[in-house]
Amino acid sequence: MDVRIIGITGGSGSGKSTIVRKISEVVSDFVFIPQDNYYHSAEYISNENITAYNFDHPDAFDTPLLHKQLSELKAGRSIEMPQYDFVHHRRREDSIHVEPRPLVIIEGLMVLYDRQIRDLLDLKLYVDTPDDIRFIRRLNRDMTERGRTVESVVRQYLEVVRPGHFSFIEPTKEFADIVIPEGGHNENALRVLITFVKDITR
Repeated sequence: MDVRIIGITGGSGSGKSTIVRKISEVVSDFVFIPQDNYYHSAEYISNENITAYNFDHPDAFDTPLLHKQLSELKAGRSIEMPQYDFVHHRRREDSIHVEPRPLVIIEGLMVLYDRQIRDLLDLKLYVDTPDDIRFIRRLNRDMTERGRTVESVVRQYLEVVRPGHFSFIEPTKEFADIVIPEGGHNENALRVLITFVKDITR
């Protein structure tokens, strides 16, 4: 099996998941790998001490495991993908069995940061969305899905998320094959992307 891997990155709340959904509308036979599943455990984190662990730093991820599992999928072998509990900030005991498919999509904050990961990617995407829109999306998500308070989300954003974005995420834009402004709302960029995806998955 000829396996192609697409990497999608961008800041928190940039619309990366929307791009994945757009691709899924035209390609059904693919595997989705969220980089968030590869966070290291940090059980001691709470709303009160949320900045005690920097989730917006490359060291927050188990990159060696991610590289190993992407390499396995690219070689046509199955993996046991970890899962992450974002309420209790720890890796779950159960994993997901993933069989290789012609297309693998990995999405996350640091997908283009590590050179070894980049070298596995057949197409590299950067979703470029204004800071204010990204913050509002993150605030809504963290309060609705992760039981966070407004105060803790704002504190984390100002102390680690924003600095981490400018230090580690935005600089990786230079490695992207395609930069998509405004995420899933940029129809022209999406048309180019979908055409490319159809071509590499024939």
